[in-house]
Amino acid sequence: MPELHTPQAGDDAAPDNDVVSLLMRQHGDIRNLFDEVEASTGDARQEAFHRLVRLLAVHETAEEEVVHPFVRRSVAGGDEVVEARLAEERAAKETLSDLDDMDTGDPKFMPRLLALRTAVQEHARAEERYEFVHIRRSADAAALASLAKGVKAAEAMAPTRPHPGVESATANVALGPVAALMDRTRDAVRTAMGRD
Repeated sequence: MPELHTPQAGDDAAPDNDVVSLLMRQHGDIRNLFDEVEASTGDARQEAFHRLVRLLAVHETAEEEVVHPFVRRSVAGGDEVVEARLAEERAAKETLSDLDDMDTGDPKFMPRLLALRTAVQEHARAEERYEFVHIRRSADAAALASLAKGVKAAEAMAPTRPHPGVESATANVALGPVAALMDRTRDAVRTAMGRD
């Protein structure tokens, strides 16, 4: 069951000191969760989908708060690169939010999920090509580690549901803590009631 990777002591492959490795591992976790949702049915599909929603929500929030501002400051043409990624994220959040309100057994669910998967994969490839490569080139090991710490801190405070229209660091700072608290409360209620 893929989840945000938590490095363990002695985990030599742990991406905790390199933001690019950390985010690339999460991209893999997202792909695996899409596979799991597609391959499962009933309650197992619903549970896998909720884990996918959470991972996408916290991952994108961390990128919006940490990665995109760095790219704007440090990469030539960074503003244009980031604006294109934000537009992709906004569209994905809207679809994800709609899907989150659907029953995973609804006949319309899987076609929409597959369309979302395609969009998310294209978005991830664009991040890897237009942001991650440049981050690796422009940041030394200390900066990569600092960015990784920032991503993990942002993920700890991030909402666990998509909030379309909240794609900028400023909007995340304004809404993030309130949305995160509301989302985590909703998650706890779902878990307590056995509706994962």
